[in-house]
Amino acid sequence: MRRYETIAILKPSLGESENQAIIDRTVGTIEEFGGSIVKIDKWGLRKTAYPIDKETQGYYVYLQYAGLPAGVLEMERVFRIDEKVMKFLTVKLQDVFTALPEDEVTEEPESASEAAEEEVEEKAEAEETTES
Repeated sequence: MRRYETIAILKPSLGESENQAIIDRTVGTIEEFGGSIVKIDKWGLRKTAYPIDKETQGYYVYLQYAGLPAGVLEMERVFRIDEKVMKFLTVKLQDVFTALPEDEVTEEPESASEAAEEEVEEKAEAEETTES
């Protein structure tokens, strides 16, 4: 399996139930072809950079998933047919996707400001030890 991410822009005039129906159908297509959903993030209604189908706003949905190329082709085919989807873009993130075991937790990297503060503290401690 490969890891993909897709961003879809849906028509802003759709209701929440119609947006959810499109998301559910997309998830169903991915899972039908043996894929699994990693993350679904609804960004909501946002202004587009330029008019798309005479619309200046769109409902953005971000999907991250693992699947086979055939599933991605089917999902994109359905997006092209559906008039409710204004635009979409799929990007392959990894050629080989292996899911981490649920009990294995990866430590999140520190933010840049926390790392800088720690460096300053370490330097101050080093200077104090050299002065005494």
